[in-house]
Amino acid sequence: MLSKAATGIQGLDELTGGGLPSGRTTLLCGGAGCGKTLMAMEFIVRGALESDEPGVFMAFEENTGELAANFASLGYDLKALVAQKKLALDFVAIERSEIEAAGEYDLEGLFIRLGCAIDSIGAKRVVLDTLEALFTGLPDNVILRSELRRLFRWLKERGVTAIVTSERGERSLTRYGMEEYVADCVILLDHRVVGQIATRRLRIVKYRGTRHGTNEYPFLIDEGGISIIPIRSMALNYKAGTGRLSSGVAGLDAMLGGKGYFRGSSVLLSGPAGTGKTSLAGHLAHGASKRGESCLWFTFEESSSQIIRNMRSLGIDLDAAVRCGLLLFQAERATTYGLERHLATIHKMVGQFKPQIVIIDPVTTLSALGTALDVKAMLTRLMDFFKSRGITALFTSLTLGGSPEEATDAGGSSLMDTWLLLRDMQSGAERNRFLTIIKSRGMAHSNQVREFLMTDHGVELRDVYVGPSGDLLAGGAREALESEEKAQLLMRGQEIESKDRELERKRRAMEAQIALLQANFEVERAEVAKTIGQDQLRAGVLAGDRIHMAHLRQSHPGTKGKKPQRKPGGVS
Repeated sequence: MLSKAATGIQGLDELTGGGLPSGRTTLLCGGAGCGKTLMAMEFIVRGALESDEPGVFMAFEENTGELAANFASLGYDLKALVAQKKLALDFVAIERSEIEAAGEYDLEGLFIRLGCAIDSIGAKRVVLDTLEALFTGLPDNVILRSELRRLFRWLKERGVTAIVTSERGERSLTRYGMEEYVADCVILLDHRVVGQIATRRLRIVKYRGTRHGTNEYPFLIDEGGISIIPIRSMALNYKAGTGRLSSGVAGLDAMLGGKGYFRGSSVLLSGPAGTGKTSLAGHLAHGASKRGESCLWFTFEESSSQIIRNMRSLGIDLDAAVRCGLLLFQAERATTYGLERHLATIHKMVGQFKPQIVIIDPVTTLSALGTALDVKAMLTRLMDFFKSRGITALFTSLTLGGSPEEATDAGGSSLMDTWLLLRDMQSGAERNRFLTIIKSRGMAHSNQVREFLMTDHGVELRDVYVGPSGDLLAGGAREALESEEKAQLLMRGQEIESKDRELERKRRAMEAQIALLQANFEVERAEVAKTIGQDQLRAGVLAGDRIHMAHLRQSHPGTKGKKPQRKPGGVS
């Protein structure tokens, strides 16, 4: 397996599968200003600091003082590294006007000088910057090619990992067209300007003995050095989370199955200007800060101060989130630089800030920086990057007047997991805002069109309200119909109350009549009972008298024909 020396340069080790070929020579070629010297020096410095591999940097165009001053702006203290014997700087001054071809030309003097520098610090890495200076004024191409081969062979025999920088030729990768065939690894740097936007790109032309990225890759030069962002399609092997994330708006969460967005998903808010896209983004950022989660917000149209002020009118305090370090704004015009540098900047800031949520507002401003295909490719790489890190990303997209409602200028709607469409519709003399969910993969979601309001305590979604004709009503028309319905309900309530009172009156009258009838009935019943009692009493007396008379008239034996005798004191 081919041994490799890590460069320590963000992205380059990924593209090369671990670094440059150890113990071999890499050719770094490109035009003026493309970053050759910087990349070569960063390879040397990071090797000394991170891999404990001292290095020699031999320059043919800038002296050691100029090199130390130039790289101090990147935080590289070259003089300190020299003092620690981790770095050897050497400047070889070659003036073309002082060169005259006389006799046989060779690089033996360079080999001796370079060998002494390597031995003085035990160098493992070597940079020669720039190669063309060695052959200035040399007319014989045969000798030139021979010495080039000898130089590359000598470096390989010394076992050092070397970078040789070279200017790009008109019809070949290098001015002489020979170095790229001798080197084991060839990296081409390019600095181009398209539509007044400057872009730096890197391409690995060849790399013997190993797999490597072969596309063009944008790279960024800033105060931290070089960072390279691979633009190849990432493998779709990231894990899809099942956790949910509140949108910050209770009504919207309810429409999204009651729980909000999926964590690690991509969300698109599209709509015309003034429909509330940034306001909904503010709710998401504010909700994240309340949960103690970090949010990185890229804004291309408004300053951070303006967004904070505007959100305050909705009762959303983003300034507190900024002060406690949970919200970071990156505000700049999209036309500041090209798509690739935007991509590299986003990668770098995500790596530094490590947010759980990223907001890009609006993504459509990037459309002016390239073709629709370029923009979509950039968004694809960006979303794959976010998903691979489990970052929830929210993109706002401006739909211009006359464009289809369900289309976006950036062309990335098909890539999104959740797509919310915001609209404003005119009704009478006013315009009202509406929201609908076009799609939300993996969850049950509402298919209703909901009106939403901007209030002093945030965005509020109103329940669906349909008029008698079946049309969706909002704003003044809704309020007018609601007032009419309330009046009708009040009138119906009054009518019902009046009817209730009439029924109550009739009930009481009926109960009074029933009570009177019942009283009369009781009187009659008492009279009848009295009469019945008297009749029964009379009948009983009569019956007793008959019995007594029967006893008096009864005949007994021995008394026949005799008159009854009176008892003393009795009555016959």
